[in-house]
Amino acid sequence: MADILVVEDDEAIAGLIHMNLDNEGHQCWIARDGREGACLIERQRFDMVLLDIMLPEIDGYELLEYIKPKGTPVIFLTAKGAVEERIRGLKAGADDYLAKPFQIGELLARVEAVLRRKGVNKKELLFDDVTICLDSRQVTKRGIPVVLTAKEFDLLVELVRNKNVALHRDRLYEKVWKEPFFGETRTLDSHIRRLRRKLEWEERIKTVFRIGYRLEG
Repeated sequence: MADILVVEDDEAIAGLIHMNLDNEGHQCWIARDGREGACLIERQRFDMVLLDIMLPEIDGYELLEYIKPKGTPVIFLTAKGAVEERIRGLKAGADDYLAKPFQIGELLARVEAVLRRKGVNKKELLFDDVTICLDSRQVTKRGIPVVLTAKEFDLLVELVRNKNVALHRDRLYEKVWKEPFFGETRTLDSHIRRLRRKLEWEERIKTVFRIGYRLEG
C-alpha cells in the first residue's frame, strides 16, 4: 500500500483514478490545482505524485521542481502527448509520462512499476534494531517480539515511513484511526506513550511543539 497524491483539475479523471487506486489498496489524496498540491506536499509525505501539467495556480513543471528535492517519484498525466513533450517531461525529472486519454489499467501498471523500482512496496521496514513485517503485522526488537495493538502498529508504520519528518497530530490521527480529527489529542498521545515504552524509544519519538511528533533516526 502506498500514499499517492493526485494533482488533477479534471474532477471526473481525478475521481476515476482515486476509485481505482483505492481498489488496489492505496491511500489516495486529490488536489484540484498546483497550489493545493504544494500545500499537501508541504504538510505530509507521499510515496508518489500523479501530476497533471496544465494546472491552475501552479503548473505541473513548477510543482515538479518543488517535489524533486523530496525524492518523491512523479508520473506526469497530461493531454500533451507529443514526443517532444514526453522528452521534456522526462528530462525535467518525472519518473514516467502518460498521455491522456489513457487506459486505467495501464496507469495502474505504471504506478506499480515505479513503486517497485523505488522500493516503496517493501514487505519489511527496518529502523535501528526494530523490524516491522507488514504482511504479518509483527514487530521485533533485537529479534524479540514486541506485542502491539492494531493502532499502535499502524502508528509505528507511519512514524517509521516518515522518519525525521514532523508529523501533524491531525494527519497522524486521520491516517491511523481513519476518521476526522476534532482536536482531541488524548487518544493519540496515549498511543505514543505506549510506543515509547514498548520500544524503549523515549528519546527517539520527539514531541514537536504545536505540531505533533517526529521519529528521529
